[in-house]
Amino acid sequence: MFDRKTTILLAGLITCLNVSCRKETTAPVTGNPVTVTNIQSFAVTGVVKELRPDSRTIVIKHQPVTNYMEAMTMPFKVKGAEELAGLQTGDEISFRLLVDENESWIDRVIKTGRSFPVTNLTVSAAANGVQSAAPPSLLDFKFTNEFGRPVSFNDFKGQAVAFTFFFTRCPIPEYCPRLMKNFSEVSQKLKAMPNAPTNWQLLAISFDTAFDTPEILRVYARQYDYDTNHWTFLTGTPDKIAELAHASGVTYKPDGTSFNHDFRTLVLDTRGRLQMNFPIGGNLSDLLVGEILKAAAVTNH
Repeated sequence: MFDRKTTILLAGLITCLNVSCRKETTAPVTGNPVTVTNIQSFAVTGVVKELRPDSRTIVIKHQPVTNYMEAMTMPFKVKGAEELAGLQTGDEISFRLLVDENESWIDRVIKTGRSFPVTNLTVSAAANGVQSAAPPSLLDFKFTNEFGRPVSFNDFKGQAVAFTFFFTRCPIPEYCPRLMKNFSEVSQKLKAMPNAPTNWQLLAISFDTAFDTPEILRVYARQYDYDTNHWTFLTGTPDKIAELAHASGVTYKPDGTSFNHDFRTLVLDTRGRLQMNFPIGGNLSDLLVGEILKAAAVTNH
């Protein structure tokens, strides 16, 4: 039998477990990240630059987001089209940015005024067709890898090569981090595949040449548990990176400490010829595995 004191203590403990010790799942919107079931929440302001035809994408030139990213112009997704009802290009707005491990979206979009004039959006989607992914003038050029060593495309003769463009300071999970996650998943899937080829290489090429030094690239690469035998991070001189990006159909433009850019992931076969060009972001890992397998099997015949 419990005495009266023990009974009171047990009752208090049960009350704590059932009521006061429950974790709250809501939090006010502030300028600082708030963890809500692993979701970060930020209050942001900006100007509408474009409303996409899908009614769920809005391009905003936003102010710096405290403790998260610099000011830039970029597209954001909404969960419901009603969030964008009544908005026009040039509207000044406030909104909440929500980010979890895999995606980001905005809500609580409120028009606060108008901004004039409105300039054209600098983010553009390049044409789907790419005739040459690595021009002859770049095949021998020595880019610099994450260990500070010179690396050229010709170093990978006889290998299937998949490459994409990114920058390490990109904070939005659907953008550069998604491209890196694609490569991480590709590497894991190919290495786990029975009788898979070993003549393949992934190249992640930074167009932030001023910031993304070999040391920065090396630290960044470790986040993705990358295999140095099959995945290389590259930087180089601004002119050569720009030349390669242009040849690959990539459009990018500095915006403060960030970049406005579109997406390209390209696959070259063992002869160095372009096999596949993906002009989109998103989860491409299974598609890339399929293309790399085909590219790795190509012979000179």
